[in-house]
Amino acid sequence: MDKPPLDIRQLEAFAAVMSVGSITGAARLLDRSQPAVTRQIRELEADIGYELLHRSGPRISPTQRGVQFHAQVERLLVGLRHIREQAEAIGAATLPAFEVACTPALAAGLIPDALAAVDPTLLPEQIHIQSLSAEGVVQQVLSHAADFGLASLPVEHPGLEVHWIAEAPCVAALAPDDPLAGQEVIALRELAQRRVVTMANPYRLRRRVDDAFAAAGTIPTRMIDTNSSLTALALVRRGLGVAIVEPVMACALELQGIALRPLDVGIPFLFGAISPAARPLPPSICALNEALVKAAAGLIPGFRLHDMAGTDLLSELVYGADHHKEASR
Repeated sequence: MDKPPLDIRQLEAFAAVMSVGSITGAARLLDRSQPAVTRQIRELEADIGYELLHRSGPRISPTQRGVQFHAQVERLLVGLRHIREQAEAIGAATLPAFEVACTPALAAGLIPDALAAVDPTLLPEQIHIQSLSAEGVVQQVLSHAADFGLASLPVEHPGLEVHWIAEAPCVAALAPDDPLAGQEVIALRELAQRRVVTMANPYRLRRRVDDAFAAAGTIPTRMIDTNSSLTALALVRRGLGVAIVEPVMACALELQGIALRPLDVGIPFLFGAISPAARPLPPSICALNEALVKAAAGLIPGFRLHDMAGTDLLSELVYGADHHKEASR
């Protein structure tokens, strides 16, 4: 027989404990009694058949299963809140809310300018913007938890519709008093003896950075890697190295204490817009999509859109020429 659905109040109690870190704090947050929250979590654990929290006197910590379960609960509770917003929009005959998932650099670098350029009458009262890893953006769009997404490449999946793919050259970010800041173009070879700050994900931009250094015949001996362009730029401001970063956030935010210079070697940053396959974009997201391309073209030096039919070129840019040769055999 099918099991009954999980109790929403129990899920709220668990999510509150995970958010606050204590039963007492969760009870205050939910305006419930502490015994009630404790009981609801115990009942939830009994229902699903495993412990969600380690208990050591007054201290609690999530179990490994609890961490995994919390991600699902959080997604459900956010989804329920959005369903209420959609229901209210339907009742009021107003534009439905929409959800956009973006990598942090694209969210901070492009979304504000694009939204500001959209006709206000096309925007709903509620807009949700999530900053996630590129892989997280893809998963949110695939699961229809997000209506639209912006992510770095690669983004390949039969459940996605790719609306456009763009490229822009990475830049070097330096402290203004760095000796190299006086040069108009930074040669990659000059960074061999410097600490280089760049991205950590080996399957996206980091791979192209490493390939560029290898092609230049030099490998930096000192590096700091991070999953955030903003963190990389903050490290540069403190004089901790020279960063090689995507140009979107660096150019759009115009951070003080940062000098940006082009590199003598083109390291492409590739990104694109995606949505769930076979789901037409509503007018509001269509307008946002068009505004994003215009914002990127106006903000990012060297920005260009790729011909979506040029799959061989894109494959070579994303995966490298050697991969393309192997795939064509």
